[in-house]
Amino acid sequence: MGKIRTRILGLEDIEKQQKDEQKKRSAEKSVEKNQEEKAEKKADVKKEEVKEQKKVSNARVRGKKYLAAKKAAQTGKKLKLVDAIELLKKVKYTSFDESVDVHMNVVKTGLRGEVELPHSTGKSVRVAIVNDTVLDQLAENKIEFDILITHPSFMPKLARFAKLLGPKGLMPNPKAGTISPNPEEVAKKFMKGTLRWKTEPKFPILHQMVGKLSYDTSKLAENTQALINAVGKPNIKNVFVASSMGPSVEIEIEE
Repeated sequence: MGKIRTRILGLEDIEKQQKDEQKKRSAEKSVEKNQEEKAEKKADVKKEEVKEQKKVSNARVRGKKYLAAKKAAQTGKKLKLVDAIELLKKVKYTSFDESVDVHMNVVKTGLRGEVELPHSTGKSVRVAIVNDTVLDQLAENKIEFDILITHPSFMPKLARFAKLLGPKGLMPNPKAGTISPNPEEVAKKFMKGTLRWKTEPKFPILHQMVGKLSYDTSKLAENTQALINAVGKPNIKNVFVASSMGPSVEIEIEE
């Protein structure tokens, strides 16, 4: 509760003096308020400046070799799949065997499926079937698999690990084909090289490794084409291939 200010009525001079003092106090408060607002605005501007500086400092700096490879890969047009892969091999500048990745812009989020590529990607996949041992490992926050398959009867026991497995995309579910009354058969399928693909959760983008740059061009092209066919040409806006350290090249989607 603020201060109680008395006003003497009937005495014009005193009453006028009190009114003048009240106006003066109001003006002082207004000045103080304006100064506070200006200070807040300056602080907000400073924060934005700091954010922009952080963005600039965190921006990825590309090396001369990458920039040279990017320049060599800029053809200004879409290439046939085989030609694009040959170009990736030509502009390679690292000493290790890079991965070859396919990047797609698709029509919507939520697209997912699986595909058995004709050739290995070179990436080993750890497949586990839910049993008491796996449940004990999960209880200790240990994840020693890339794909988890389960019999429907184990789903109630797995439910308590949803927060551990869900964010990593490892929780078994019917859409991914990882819940089955015959988990051993499903495990064999995934160990043979069946890939699960899906878009990013919030963006209509898909990324998938299809092999190593040292593989024959024909094998990389066949794996890439199998993935394109699995996603479906009507669902795809454009496709790029890239090595893990090199630039991307846009390819033609054949009819």
